[in-house]
Parts: sequence; structure tokens; C-alpha cells
Amino acid sequence: MIAVTTSSRSGWRVYPLVNLNLWITGGRGVRWGVGRVADLEDVDGLIIGGGDDIGPDLYGGKLGISLRLDHARDDLERGLAEAALERNIPVLGICRGSQMLNVALGGTLDQDAWATFGVEGKIKTILPKREICVEDDTHLSLISGDEPMKVNALHTQAVDRLGQGLRVSARDTSGMVQAIERVRDPFALGVQWHPEHLFYAHRQRAIFRALVSAANAYRSERNQTRAMRDELA
Repeated sequence: MIAVTTSSRSGWRVYPLVNLNLWITGGRGVRWGVGRVADLEDVDGLIIGGGDDIGPDLYGGKLGISLRLDHARDDLERGLAEAALERNIPVLGICRGSQMLNVALGGTLDQDAWATFGVEGKIKTILPKREICVEDDTHLSLISGDEPMKVNALHTQAVDRLGQGLRVSARDTSGMVQAIERVRDPFALGVQWHPEHLFYAHRQRAIFRALVSAANAYRSERNQTRAMRDELA
């Protein structure tokens, strides 16, 4: 069971796609959000989905640059990310979710990434038109292979300074960070693109499969721990 956080504006449209990817790879999703969140004790993994920009007050950014903010969602997802990592619950961040994973671990964001890396290279489409290069010897390279791949791009912000315990696992051809990952367990991967729209591509399905595999391992370990506690009681 994988909790999926979504935007109050676009979640109705995005969640079915995410859940389809989970179903294809052996998982099952439950939609969370402001006003409908449940307990992390009830799930085996967490996906922080895309949507609104993250409020700059969370990482010391500049006010007035970001256009669409949802402070209640910021507070919810930052708390969930911190709690999930503390409890060893596997986490996948998608677009905004990748940025939130970075912020939750003390990192910062480039609020106008296209201005930094060149507006002439700006691509904003759900179609796989942006080329990224996967870093060698990373979890992402083991999951999806280390060959360059085409992804989509809907974001305006990007990871700037890395959060604690994170490393870059992919960049695009301009050098912009496109994927980050936690160096040690638990499984924590953030991708700047939207793999849920690319479910027909095996390298994108592999990202969800890796999350489901990590969630299954977490579930088994948790159940064993509970059984041992019940025996001792």
C-alpha cells in the first residue's frame, strides 16, 4: 500500500495515472492530501506528487517569485517526508515531490531554474523531449540503466543545494539537476520529471517497480518486528 500525496487543484487528474503505474508494478495506491491524510502506520511507502511550487519560506528563498503556493500542502508533505525517512518508509518524489524531498533534508531550490540554465532550452510538455544523463554508480542507474533517456518536463523550479545525505543521480544536458537520491537506506528517490505519464516506457515503470519492491521489503520487516513484539508480550 503506497500513500500518494496530490495537489488539491490537479490531483483528481494525476492520481489515477500514478495508481495505474503502481498497479502495473504490483502495488496499490491511496490518495492523501490536505484534509484527507491518514496514518503512515497504515502504508508501506510514500509518493510525494507534483503540482504547486514549494513556498520559499521553507528553505530561505525569495518571496514573490513563485506563483502557485499551497502552504497547507507544504506543511503536510514536509512532515510526511521527514517522518517517513525517520521510520525507514520508502519514498518517491515526483517533480515537486523531488524538490520537497530535498527541502525536507535541508536543501534549497532554484526558484527560476530556466532563467539560470537558459530559457532557450526550456521545455514544458508531458511528452518525452528532454534528454537526461544518469550518473554512474547510483541507485537510479541500477533501476533504469545508465544510458541517456528522454523524459518530460513541467517544472519551473529545480534542486539547488543538496539536502543532507542526498546525491545527484541525473542531470539534463544543460546541467540542471533532474534526479536525486538518498545515499543510504531507506529508499528515497526524487525525479524532476513525471514518469506516471510515461507508463509505456519500461525504464519509467522500473522507477515505480523499485518503490514497490522497497515497500514490500519494508512491510515484511515491519510485520516481523510486530510479530516478535507480540510474542514477547
